[in-house]
Amino acid sequence: LSAKPGLDGHDRGAKVVAYALRDAGMEVIYTGLRQSIEHIIAVALQEDVDAIGLSILSGAHLSLTKKLMEGLGDRAGEIAVLVGGTITERDVPALLELGVSRVFPTGTPLGEIAASVREAVEAKRSSHSG
Repeated sequence: LSAKPGLDGHDRGAKVVAYALRDAGMEVIYTGLRQSIEHIIAVALQEDVDAIGLSILSGAHLSLTKKLMEGLGDRAGEIAVLVGGTITERDVPALLELGVSRVFPTGTPLGEIAASVREAVEAKRSSHSG
């Protein structure tokens, strides 16, 4: 699931990443612009997704991601959460501490994103298959 939470109105990057993931053989659901965290969680649970990718350019990545992780509750252990966008290096550890599987600052190569999504999903599956 690829999502643009909050008031950020720029989705070109999110669409490029969604197409790259699709071209890499993944099924991608794009929720569109300006989605609430509650809506993103509802769609993720309804569609039984393996991963949620948040694309955030607004600078609100810490608060939006924290709200998503809290809203997922126990399901956060089963769903890989990936965050990309305008993210400073100093914020990466805080996002990982929230339970995010991977962080993709602006400019991350598309091939690296696709490989990392696969790795994150496999890691979640392995940790919950026992």
